[in-house]
Amino acid sequence: MKRRTHFSRRRVLAALATALLAPSAMAQAAWPSKPVKIIVPFAPGGTTDILARAIGAELSKAFNQQFVVENRAGAGGNIGADAVAKSAPDGYTLLMGTVGTQSINKWLYTKMPFDPQKDFTPITLVAGVPNVMVVPAEKARAAGINNVADFIRAAKANPGKFNMASSGNGTSIHLAGELFKTMSGTYMTHFPFGGSGPALLSLVSGDMDVMFDNLPSSMQLIKSGRLKALAVTSAQPSAALPDVPTVEQAGGLKGFEASSWFGLLGPAGLSPEIVNRIQQEVARSLATPAMKEKLLAQGAVPSGNTPVQFAQLIDSELKKWQPVVKTSGAKVD
Repeated sequence: MKRRTHFSRRRVLAALATALLAPSAMAQAAWPSKPVKIIVPFAPGGTTDILARAIGAELSKAFNQQFVVENRAGAGGNIGADAVAKSAPDGYTLLMGTVGTQSINKWLYTKMPFDPQKDFTPITLVAGVPNVMVVPAEKARAAGINNVADFIRAAKANPGKFNMASSGNGTSIHLAGELFKTMSGTYMTHFPFGGSGPALLSLVSGDMDVMFDNLPSSMQLIKSGRLKALAVTSAQPSAALPDVPTVEQAGGLKGFEASSWFGLLGPAGLSPEIVNRIQQEVARSLATPAMKEKLLAQGAVPSGNTPVQFAQLIDSELKKWQPVVKTSGAKVD
């Protein structure tokens, strides 16, 4: 009788465990059972938005469920990133994070609404891109600015009169400009916008004089001749603009480098199963010839690395940008 009772007790405990785990397992297997939101913490039209929409379309096909991009601009990306950090870790709210939101803002802002490491679950790096120093083509011609050296001479001759646009305080676009100002000994007035889209509109119209934009969002304007690319901010020239030199080459600013990257993250506590499913599909789509060609043509280098590798990148970039922010003197209260 004791053996039978013990056996029955074991069966009861096993049945209870199965019953308790079943809802979670079923919910996991059913994900995504409704549209998934990818929050872009900047205005439409910038590189963050371009990449999010490209990946969202691929994920929609892969999971047979809508991945919808929602733009929440402001505070250098902090508003949108914070919304994801405080969302439920159920896989239905993701962030297209950037080097700004995850590695720069912590050192730039006096108060941060989230911790870029503790409050997020890294999923995968989508792409890395160089920034490009662009000026309005007509204004550049009128002022005789043909290269970075010309620009530096003109800026030094007119301290404070050149307007520098950025996609927002704390973005890599902003900080690339601050680094340029420090290393070139120039002073320009910084105008932060809510994303690359509106900043580029102001630049093309001639209200702004220069921008260190992410290459993909400026590419079409460069090709159309409305913007003139003076240099890329990476250590090496970009295959997308092979005739455009680096800032170091064109301006003699030795060691200048300020590139950007973009990746998917979820809130802290996101299930490893969901993380792995998203990462695998992103990696698969980025490896297709069509997607590779599309991104490379815009100056973006596709990745799709593992969650562990992406977390390591965020850690290393936090360490890299802390002294850069301090040296530049950039600060946002």
